[in-house]
Amino acid sequence: MFDPKIFFEAVRGTAREPGILGPTLSPNEVGGCNAIIAACEGWPISWAAYALATAYHETAGTMLPIKEYGSYNYFMQRYDPSGKKPAIARDLGNTTVGDGAKYAGRGYPQMTGRRNYAKASAELGIDLVANPDRAMEPEIAAQIMRFGMAQGWFTGVDLSDFLPMRGKALPPQFTKARRIINGVDKAQAIAAYASQFQDALWAAGWRP
Repeated sequence: MFDPKIFFEAVRGTAREPGILGPTLSPNEVGGCNAIIAACEGWPISWAAYALATAYHETAGTMLPIKEYGSYNYFMQRYDPSGKKPAIARDLGNTTVGDGAKYAGRGYPQMTGRRNYAKASAELGIDLVANPDRAMEPEIAAQIMRFGMAQGWFTGVDLSDFLPMRGKALPPQFTKARRIINGVDKAQAIAAYASQFQDALWAAGWRP
């Protein structure tokens, strides 16, 4: 039986030996972790740990969804069919002028493009095409991360390609799992975070 109190004690740590989120926890950190833990219910422990680690890295430790950094003009030039990179816009499903800014990256791992917002809408039963800012809500962002990491939405590979279905993952396995989000960028650092979250989940009774 998973015990959230033990989990949060582990990630907080002590003043002398702070945990990954310690030595104090903000309401946002607790709320973000709870949203991710709820979304990952039933997952293998290594998968849940990697989701927490990914969110920790992508949000600079805040555990709150973020929007991709950039101005309206930046998004329009980069992602819009009227911009400088129409092939990227086409790949993202951005077909209408304005889509580049409207469907900029949001979430834990950031979801970008009309096509991905439509995919998440269909999976979650929430109209994110009409209301893309809802991807900034922790519970929705966590569900997007769950489906995206399990189904290979971000790079075409998924958690099952790298992490075990039962028992703990080893650091090299966590390192390889970065390929589901962003190649090998910061892969070893995120693997270290995942190992810490995995230990906290295990201490709190998360199984398998």
